[in-house]
Amino acid sequence: MLEPFKPYLNTRFTESQGQVSGSRLFLEVRERGYRGSRQVIRKHLAALRAGNPEPVRADIPSPRKITGWIMRPRESLTDQQEERLLEVQLACPDITRACDLARAFTNLVRNRRGSFLLEWIRQAEQDAPKPMSGFASFLRQDLDAVTAGLTLHWSSGVVEGHVNRVKTLKRAMYGRASFRLLRTRILIRE
Repeated sequence: MLEPFKPYLNTRFTESQGQVSGSRLFLEVRERGYRGSRQVIRKHLAALRAGNPEPVRADIPSPRKITGWIMRPRESLTDQQEERLLEVQLACPDITRACDLARAFTNLVRNRRGSFLLEWIRQAEQDAPKPMSGFASFLRQDLDAVTAGLTLHWSSGVVEGHVNRVKTLKRAMYGRASFRLLRTRILIRE
């Protein structure tokens, strides 16, 4: 709760050379929208007076944001997003390698290049971060099916969608209904 107000508190503390009261600062930040307790402000001031202020947290993007930047085509990223992704990659070499492999895999999927899948799996198993190498090993278990899915134009996606819908309906009825009612509900939706 105090995080957005720390810069203001730190500035006021240095301006007054540490001679400002916690109650006064509490009233000032409350006018600015702070809804926390007076005690939190007093603890922050005590840390400032002791000379060991809490470090200001870095603005680290969430894993979901980073994943979104990696999976989107580079052309669709704004300059700021591309710059932030570069900062993250410089801070963590594992993310750089994972980013390269994820983009290569996305290229395989979008352009139906199943013939290059085995080469991608080898690269991922050799020097990728553990989650990525685990994914590659999982793909290797059913290599023929995955290669066919990435190569052929035929898909069982529509059938799988219907099976998923039927299972969802069946689960929603909690086993209380008969097969006749399940059949009726399936036919109504089509």
